[in-house]
Amino acid sequence: MLHNPAAAAAAMEEQLRQQQQQLRVLLNASSRPFPSSSIWPSNASASEPVTAAGGGGQAAGGGGGGGGGAVSPWDIALCATGTAVACENALVLAVLFYTPSLRAPMFLLIGSLALADLLAGLGLVVNFTVQYLLQPPNAAVALSAAGLLLTAFSASVCSLLAITVDRYLSLYNALTYHTERTLSFTCAMLLLMWLLCLGVGLLPLLGWNCLRDQAACSVLRPVTKDNAAVLAVTFLLLFALMLQLYLQICRIAFRHAQQIAVQHQFIATAQATSTRKGLSTLSFILGTFALCWIPFAIYSLVADSSYPAVYTYSLALPAACNSLINPVIYAFRNPDIQKSLWLACCGCIPSTFSSRPRTSSDV
Repeated sequence: MLHNPAAAAAAMEEQLRQQQQQLRVLLNASSRPFPSSSIWPSNASASEPVTAAGGGGQAAGGGGGGGGGAVSPWDIALCATGTAVACENALVLAVLFYTPSLRAPMFLLIGSLALADLLAGLGLVVNFTVQYLLQPPNAAVALSAAGLLLTAFSASVCSLLAITVDRYLSLYNALTYHTERTLSFTCAMLLLMWLLCLGVGLLPLLGWNCLRDQAACSVLRPVTKDNAAVLAVTFLLLFALMLQLYLQICRIAFRHAQQIAVQHQFIATAQATSTRKGLSTLSFILGTFALCWIPFAIYSLVADSSYPAVYTYSLALPAACNSLINPVIYAFRNPDIQKSLWLACCGCIPSTFSSRPRTSSDV
């Protein structure tokens, strides 16, 4: 029996429509496991269109997923910052490694900070590579890059706290400090700290990410809002502890300076100069750290992935630059490291170089 031509055409059209619908479902499902898993915000969220007016974060249409569009200038700035951070901190590590005299606990802490910042700089470069150069995009690689950044920046902040605690103990227990703070004890504490920071970095790889639930994303994909909130609150608590310790350091240092001034019968102007110098150093250390990190921490606590990406970039870049400033504050200002740098670069020490040892009154 012959089929009705009209009915056959209608049946064929319905079959084609069903096949097209299945193809769209498959395409959507295949793109869902890797929705811009960069640690920095994607150039456009799943619920908003990509527009040319989106600034540095949204102008690059395909940058978040592996290089389909133009490269964001913010990502270029982060990659350049990461390169400079890695080179600068590699220099600090090289000086500490090749100078046998720099093996005291204080230099181990400086080395831990330099290693953390070096990994942070490498993480920024790796994240740029994953975001734009890796083809095809791979969720596991992107999560590993995000974990490297979380581990590195967590270790950087914890190393800064460890340096602050070490400075406080060197003043508070000046007589017993060198016997209590042994090299093995410092190494054990640093190992414990790095294991804790590694655990923080492994959280996205262990499943605490928002790759399959875009509504749960924070301003830093693939970190969830809950994870970002915990990290931000922890950072603010650590900063409050650092502030309290530095205030105690300043108080003890001023008391020591006053006692030395009385013993040596210094004039009041010399004591005032030392006090102003210590206060300016303290303000510079805390002010730099606060300006670099606190705005980004507060923003991560209150914002989510629906906020414009340019806000995240503009606050994340100063936080990354803190790793560029840390060697200047904690390494290159140290007379022993300065001496090693002069010997390594020039083979001599300038006559104007002052090798005065740091005392407990130095902040």
